[in-house]
Amino acid sequence: MTFWRAVVLAASRGADDPMAKAFGVLHKCALPIAGRPMLAWVMSALEGSKIAPPIAIVIDDADAARKALGSTDDYVLLPSASSAPSSAIAAISHLQHFPVLLTTGDHPLLTPAMIDFVIAQGSDGKADVLVGLATFETIQPAYPHTKRTYFNLGGTRVSGCNLFAIQSPAGMKLLELWQHVEKNRKNPFKLVASFGLAPLFWFMIGKLTPARAFALLSKQLGIRVEPVFLPYAEAAMDVDKPSDHANAEAILRARSNPA
Repeated sequence: MTFWRAVVLAASRGADDPMAKAFGVLHKCALPIAGRPMLAWVMSALEGSKIAPPIAIVIDDADAARKALGSTDDYVLLPSASSAPSSAIAAISHLQHFPVLLTTGDHPLLTPAMIDFVIAQGSDGKADVLVGLATFETIQPAYPHTKRTYFNLGGTRVSGCNLFAIQSPAGMKLLELWQHVEKNRKNPFKLVASFGLAPLFWFMIGKLTPARAFALLSKQLGIRVEPVFLPYAEAAMDVDKPSDHANAEAILRARSNPA
């Protein structure tokens, strides 16, 4: 039976991380949300899922992880690299195991159900990489006041979920590409242009659908990359700013005290 491992990217933005400064903590992973450090919420979700231990945590301050989690004896702590994709590549190379789920330490709304949903989509093992996405139609009705970054793919507005399943060594090609395009991730035009003329053409005429986008990406890399559309609005809601924190705190308190 195939078992899954996981890598959590939990490095901060350094001493001047705006969220850490805003809430008076030394590291973003220690950010308190509904009575617990943010990283602790993420790890609880992974531990309640079908992910096999030990889970790898990539962080620039091992002491911060230990303080946030109480103990890290059950985890593998790895130093962060110069960027998120570089850290991911190094961590997966260290684990030497596939399939592996990749997520982030600022995703406190993550649940075992979300994780297991992605794992289930990869049960046939045909895709080298699965990319977690949520649509506007999933997010907006549930949280009409939340502000997310949407990418319009042929009329389908999608938001990333910080969930990636790397199912084979060939899937590492996507992480290598990520290193080169990460700087454009908030600029749709530049991001699409970095993948070549064909994607840019379809994007400019409004017909770069999710199916076409992932087919072109797969062709370019010589691997199979597929989207996973999660039916959970919270899957696309990480904590990057104070309004995100307030939203996450309200959601987590509501989960703990359902009406």
